[in-house]
Amino acid sequence: MSQGMMEPYGGHISYLRFPVCESAEGLDLAIMGVPFDLNTTGRAGARFGPRGIREMSLTMAEFPWGVWPWGYHLRDKFKVGDIGDVMGFTAYTERMMPAVEAAADKVMATGASLLTLGGDHSITYPLLKAHARKHGPLALIHFDAHSDTWIDDDINHGTMFHHAIKDGTIVPENSIQLGMRTPNPDEQGMLVLDGLECLKTPPLEMAKRIRERVGNRPAYLTFDIDFLDPAYAPATGTPVVGGPNSAYARDVLRALVGMNIVGGDQVEVAPHYEGAAQITALAGATIAADILYLIGASRSR
Repeated sequence: MSQGMMEPYGGHISYLRFPVCESAEGLDLAIMGVPFDLNTTGRAGARFGPRGIREMSLTMAEFPWGVWPWGYHLRDKFKVGDIGDVMGFTAYTERMMPAVEAAADKVMATGASLLTLGGDHSITYPLLKAHARKHGPLALIHFDAHSDTWIDDDINHGTMFHHAIKDGTIVPENSIQLGMRTPNPDEQGMLVLDGLECLKTPPLEMAKRIRERVGNRPAYLTFDIDFLDPAYAPATGTPVVGGPNSAYARDVLRALVGMNIVGGDQVEVAPHYEGAAQITALAGATIAADILYLIGASRSR
């Protein structure tokens, strides 16, 4: 296949047209999907997120110079591959959690770093556990409209960070949550900058506050697409008005270059609530690329 201009409407679909690989062996950066949405408390549909994100990523893969405005193509610096989806759990949370954790363990055992496409946000919990097993307790950089720290013995897409703090996977004093626009009765030690705080804080200042909070601790970056206002990301399970726009999110992310971001995910795109323009999947695909560039930059430190 030519490395020149690629039409976005033809050819095989993989994330950013990176090679489809059987495993992460030999890769620096691996992309993995988790098509699961049975832990939602609102509208289901994020099981189709990995497919929708991959499809809209083709609009960026058209160019051989990389994703604007990063200034380089990831393949020019790293060996990158799309290793497909974690499967085999069908409708069972109790099967999904260990399956995702084992798949992430297998990726990191090869020395590769991992970007995961969701799926509802509960998939982040097994991913965090796998990353913490390799890197130690993690700082969490969390973009979302919801805190996901509700206290409950059950694990769903609103409780998993409570469990991650409780079991020591997350270090709350080095963790930060941005964009919250629903009640948050218990912050559990994390710094919470809500949606109003984001709207009044310039991106570079917000990135500075993230850096100050996290320091040099290994960090996991998770981005729920409902961090964005529904005007920019309507196709998600629990949209909340009053959020930042896509440009703001990207400006904050790019300003985190140089942090020790060891892994990340982009979750909660539910494409079948989308109109023909597929703007939510496009936003998810673009933000996922920004996270992948951050993980790559961390490997280059």
